[in-house]
Amino acid sequence: MSDSLTLIDMFVRGIASGAMLVTGLALAAGPLSRQVRLSGGLLALSIACWLMTESSTLWAALDRFYPLVLPAYAVGACFWLFVLTVFDDRPIAPLSWAPIALLVVSGIACELMPPDERQPIWMARNAFSGLLLLHATYVVLRSWPGDLLEQRRRLRAPILGFAAFYGITNVAIGLINRVEPHESWLLWTAGWPYGGAIFAVIVVAGAVVFLQARPTLFGGVRREAVSADARAEAADRVLAGRLNDLMTGGAWRREGLTIGALARELGEPEYRLRRLINQRMGHRNFADFVNGFRIEAAMARLGDPSEARTTVATIAFDLGYGSLGPFNRAFRAATGATPTEWRRQALQASPELQEAV
Repeated sequence: MSDSLTLIDMFVRGIASGAMLVTGLALAAGPLSRQVRLSGGLLALSIACWLMTESSTLWAALDRFYPLVLPAYAVGACFWLFVLTVFDDRPIAPLSWAPIALLVVSGIACELMPPDERQPIWMARNAFSGLLLLHATYVVLRSWPGDLLEQRRRLRAPILGFAAFYGITNVAIGLINRVEPHESWLLWTAGWPYGGAIFAVIVVAGAVVFLQARPTLFGGVRREAVSADARAEAADRVLAGRLNDLMTGGAWRREGLTIGALARELGEPEYRLRRLINQRMGHRNFADFVNGFRIEAAMARLGDPSEARTTVATIAFDLGYGSLGPFNRAFRAATGATPTEWRRQALQASPELQEAV
């Protein structure tokens, strides 16, 4: 690699790393939720460190300052956590930190092992990071139709989708190269100038977009003030009433219910229904809106003495959930307790019901 290309590479990485650190500080210090500050700040730090440590030249220029490696080890897990908290609105649970801890600990272990013994672990780490990135991509795509924040919907494809694809490509090339070395492929990975330049462009673009979109992307839902247009206001009230009638009539029980299906049933454009549920009813995503009805019904059934022998899974499936995991997450997010804990507390006053449970 020529000296001029090396200097350009170091300069580009420096710009991208600086952009990430500024973004991380803005997110960590901003008036945002705790989970967004944690996941956003940690992702920015890990990407900045990864950009610096992946380049052998820049890494040597930094005198191999070892603490920079620790956040870099977990860049895939940090991206995964960021996607779940920001684009899927999931709270950060204690178990959410496990992938980050696993990648950091295994990375340290590899550094301490003889070179000829570390390869299987490095390959396993890369494969695990690839699986996390695949899951993040799946989450981005799965929750896309129900996203009610227009700014967030627009960001999914150009920024997160491409970033996830590039990350998965890097992991795949790294795994293939360890089995059958081929230097021409490595030129497009993050450790080499061409790949580093591509990733730097993604990073800088992401930093600019996230900083500009921060209030609407990461902030809480702001309900729209009453419209000055009396006709539009009246039309919204009518639509809200029709929507409420449809939902209270049991539409929320349908498994796989989508906002598109509701819009077609109401005979309204989908964008109008999105705007109504987001700006008038205060929901960030369609699942949150539907879960409001489902969790209310779940609480009624879990606290009903006649339902004491009905399993939590049966109740979840009856309410339209396809599996127990999403029901448990939604219930805990709404009540602060698991369905089992909530049922135990609701029935605690009756000794005979305790035996039934």
